[in-house]
Amino acid sequence: MTPAASGSSQSSAKRICSLLPSATEIVAALGCLEQLVGRSAECDFPPSVAGLPIVTSARIVTADLDSAAIDGAVRAALAEGRSLYAVDGDLIAGLAPDLILTQDLCQVCAVSSSDESVCAIGIETLALDAHSIVGIEESVLELGARLEVNAHARAVVDAMELAIRETSARVGDLPRRRVFVCEWLDPPFAAGHWVPEMVAAAGGVDVLGQAAQPSFPTSWETVRRLEPELVVLAPCGFDAERTASEAPRAAIPDLGCPVVAVDANAYYSRPAPRVASGVRQLAHLFHPDAVPDPGLPYVELSRSRPQSIAKVDRSGAEAALVQKLEVGAAAAFRKRALAAPDEDRDE
Repeated sequence: MTPAASGSSQSSAKRICSLLPSATEIVAALGCLEQLVGRSAECDFPPSVAGLPIVTSARIVTADLDSAAIDGAVRAALAEGRSLYAVDGDLIAGLAPDLILTQDLCQVCAVSSSDESVCAIGIETLALDAHSIVGIEESVLELGARLEVNAHARAVVDAMELAIRETSARVGDLPRRRVFVCEWLDPPFAAGHWVPEMVAAAGGVDVLGQAAQPSFPTSWETVRRLEPELVVLAPCGFDAERTASEAPRAAIPDLGCPVVAVDANAYYSRPAPRVASGVRQLAHLFHPDAVPDPGLPYVELSRSRPQSIAKVDRSGAEAALVQKLEVGAAAAFRKRALAAPDEDRDE
């Protein structure tokens, strides 16, 4: 980020292009959705962003590829120095944004701020690079400061922290479940960054994942030897249905424990406020008698074929989640405003 963007005294960015799905979600949570003028093809939440112009898209079409083929294609492109994303610089220039949002955490996940096509546009770029749950909160606050909605950003963070704290309180005195969260199917990857923290907050311990560190490849034999009580399949960018449909091709052996596919794309992979709901789902999966099912999609897998154990009305669950986040943020904002009437009220 350039120095001019670091202080809340600067004028707010009226027009935003988001090249990062989590950034798009944060912009929406901050109540600034009307400032978005362009998005990446992967930005799909909230659903209302679907009508915005698409300014970047993946060069590798993954819809018809399984996990192993995607992994091979990505590795080949990176080895040859090819960019994984196409940036429509002319379209971005025509949209005349004041600010571009992206990341530098993972060259596979989204366009980086150092991408030649982005640099050539010459528009101020802010990279949001969370490595932890606290880092996600800091991203919300940083973007809130940039858009001059500091109090709203604080309210979003307060609501997120409260949701996680309430979940942790339900499971604090219960035995911690040994789990393996799989961040890619073939080859299997152990989870990293904020996901092991989600597991810990939900009353579990990830047998391989390392908090605030990158994910890394492992083997199913290694997982089996560690004797997890539950395996959660959360491949980056996949929802529960796609994960369940691809799991048989990943040749997952009998691990001696239940295997569950979740909607990683919505509630685990993206460093955005919805990870708080992912924590609640994990807590239910670890301790179903103590934590009610939050109603998010998941599929329990057998060795032979996937068996759905949650017939979820996804649109209803998603709408309820959005409403809960909005109500929580609004309540936190009102509480802060009453407690400190002279505090910045820039919404």
